[in-house]
Amino acid sequence: MLRSNREKQQSYEFVSIEDLVPQDHLLRKVDKYIDFSFIDEKVRPLYCADNGRPAIDPVVLFKMIFLGYFYGIRSERQLEREIQTNLAYRWFLGLGLTDKVPDHTTISWNRRTRFKDTNIFQDIFDEIVLQAISHRMVGGRVLVTDSTHVKANANKHQYTKQMVLQNTKDYVDELNAAVAEDRKAHGKKSLKPREEVNEEKEIKVSKTDPDSRYMIRDGKPEGFFYLDHRTVDMKYNLITDVYVTPGNVHDSVPYLSRLDRQQKRFEFKVEAVALDSGYLTTPICRGLQSRKIFAVIAHRRFHPKQGLFPRWKFTFDAERNLYVCPASHELNYRITDRKGYRQYASDPEQCKNCPLLGQCTQSQNHRKVVTRPVWEDSKEWVRNNRLSTPGKKLYCKRKETIERSFADAKELHGFRYCRLHELPNVREQALMTAAVQNMKKMAIHLDRLEKRG
Repeated sequence: MLRSNREKQQSYEFVSIEDLVPQDHLLRKVDKYIDFSFIDEKVRPLYCADNGRPAIDPVVLFKMIFLGYFYGIRSERQLEREIQTNLAYRWFLGLGLTDKVPDHTTISWNRRTRFKDTNIFQDIFDEIVLQAISHRMVGGRVLVTDSTHVKANANKHQYTKQMVLQNTKDYVDELNAAVAEDRKAHGKKSLKPREEVNEEKEIKVSKTDPDSRYMIRDGKPEGFFYLDHRTVDMKYNLITDVYVTPGNVHDSVPYLSRLDRQQKRFEFKVEAVALDSGYLTTPICRGLQSRKIFAVIAHRRFHPKQGLFPRWKFTFDAERNLYVCPASHELNYRITDRKGYRQYASDPEQCKNCPLLGQCTQSQNHRKVVTRPVWEDSKEWVRNNRLSTPGKKLYCKRKETIERSFADAKELHGFRYCRLHELPNVREQALMTAAVQNMKKMAIHLDRLEKRG
């Protein structure tokens, strides 16, 4: 016998929204273990105290933003619709069954006006990390850092070409000092300080998102991207730092400054770090060694010119400060150039009759030159760390920590693509995605601890 449910759907019932949300729902755990009261203090200076219409409760506003990132809802308009029909979302925001949901334009208006040019999203992310520290979920002793490309909200075919200036690296002063010291130690005259050099380069600039940059890499998609630099703590894989740059910025550029920021902001006592091969640069190796941090960085394989000996075939004798070639001939120190490289050259008279000359060099004067950075000792220190037993164990944790963190952000929280244009908005997306990942992990962990106890 067929029955119609029309009368049941039109009936009235006396219910409580508290009873309709499952007790084990994620949002219940987040609401219980994450303290959002700090939001009022953070945003208070951004509101007028005695003028204008009453504003929506900032905690409710940011909880709406968190909901979008918790469940990967890309559109604020869609977020408003989801809250209208989802009882758990209403409960999390403190809305009743008949309460009006704040309009989606409220979020976009606050982003464009009230929160523009502020650090509010960075402050909120930092406060979540501080709460994790208070729950002993962040150790601050072992950190893992990497970066991932996030597709910009831009058409790769809509662009203009521009000439831009490229500055030299930010470690020029330190390098100048190292070069001067090395030349003095070898009895060479000092060079004039290496000035900052501005070089022009033609790049593609998106018409829809000028802050993004065009990326072309082997095995990677082609187009406009941003780069999300992220650091996680080894203890519970919580994210401790997020920094977004255009897609053409090298991984190593912001690393040391962001590491220093974490140590200062959260009072970390960093003992060890694990990094991908993109961070295997001499300045980073030098910086980590000077900070007395045990560094493990993946090996980067260099391919020599086909038919010639690779550099590792030339053995460095530190005591005599020279290289020995595969034919047992010596390459003596000549000079240290202003780029920070020592040059070791062979004797052409020995080389021109050497049976291995064709595999050693193709120079017309039969002279082989091997270069060695003044900070090469720091690089070798990192290589030895990587080959040690603790280093191997530490590096194996990368795929379980930072790679997992990126995967969750992209698969579960919609961070595969940028929602909005311009760097500040992408930075907001990165910070809020990382914040909700931390909140989710904290709430689940603390709930398990309470049930065990």
